Amino acid sequence: MASPDAGPGIDTKGIRKPARHPLPYYGIDIGGTLVKLVYFEPLTFDDVEEETLETLQSIKDMLLSSVAYGHTGVRDAHLEIKGLKFNNFTGNMHFIRFPTHRMDSFIKMAKEREFSAMHNICHATGGGAYKFEDKFQTDMNLRFNKLDEIECLIKGIHYIDHNTEVNGKSECFSIARPRDPGDIVKLPYNFQNPYPYLVCNIGSGVSIMVVNSPQDYRRVSGTSLGGGTFLGLCCLLTGCETFEEAIELAASGDSTKVDKLVRDIYGGDYEKFDLSGDVVASSFGKMNQKELRDATTKEDLAAATLITITNNIGAIVMNCAGREGMSRVVFVGNFLRVNQIAMKMLAYAMDFWSKGTLKALFLEHEGYFGAVGALLATSESPE
Repeated sequence: MASPDAGPGIDTKGIRKPARHPLPYYGIDIGGTLVKLVYFEPLTFDDVEEETLETLQSIKDMLLSSVAYGHTGVRDAHLEIKGLKFNNFTGNMHFIRFPTHRMDSFIKMAKEREFSAMHNICHATGGGAYKFEDKFQTDMNLRFNKLDEIECLIKGIHYIDHNTEVNGKSECFSIARPRDPGDIVKLPYNFQNPYPYLVCNIGSGVSIMVVNSPQDYRRVSGTSLGGGTFLGLCCLLTGCETFEEAIELAASGDSTKVDKLVRDIYGGDYEKFDLSGDVVASSFGKMNQKELRDATTKEDLAAATLITITNNIGAIVMNCAGREGMSRVVFVGNFLRVNQIAMKMLAYAMDFWSKGTLKALFLEHEGYFGAVGALLATSESPE
């Protein structure tokens, strides 16, 4: 089967056309908890055989016919980027996620739709690019081009921010008045020349990088206590099954019934060190007393778990920013999806504890940047 525009050719004006990777164009980031897939859908094709078009239509139908795949897979339609120019095509970019433990179901579906019929290379990043490489090769004859996840993350961030707006909104934003109740208020932020900055990627675990330029970056810290920890503990403590359930529980809970606060120890503020009485002094510190345990709900436990994880991440980021002399930190990762509580806490903490010298920034596409970076590998010279 011929691949569309798989190599250089001559157009009607006698000008040599650049080589393209064969379609379909997609990148995949296989994390410890979620798989993120970014798919570019060309809207028009040149010189493509009918059989090839049929295969492309089958793949498109598989990925775009619904916003839900079974009980756990989701296409985030609100993040779709329309009219994007990529690899000499104009088309739409789509964002899809599903739990990593459902990989077998994805492989079965992709095999049925001949995902690897047109070429046998998958541009992949994340730890799962190593873990699942043999399975993709055996079941689908699909070879992984394994890409560095930090490099993909940085490339993805800058590509999306420099090339797009989503539904008329800025990709990058800060949060106004993070202590106010209700939904967050987003303030557009110009991220065109942000260097240097920290990026804190909150997935199953957490990685923190210093970025001095698109080519100059390094990992400076991290923690194993991340989004996977939050979800795992919530499942144990509350019986919930999904991240969305855990966040919904946390939004209705009262963490002060679980955590020991400064006022529980001092009877009020600790003024000498400018610690308000409502600052957490000991996460889960009240749970050593049976009568207090009996008075808590699963919502309270979820809220305390969320605050524990978020506070720990914020403290590590603050230390890194001080040590590295940073004034901006960009928070990304799927831990922030539907998680306004954590976003508000991080925004407030960065401003308060730095006395206004450190700005917290967020991005609309949250956890998809690694997959975008993998997709960008299809813009490089074909093998």
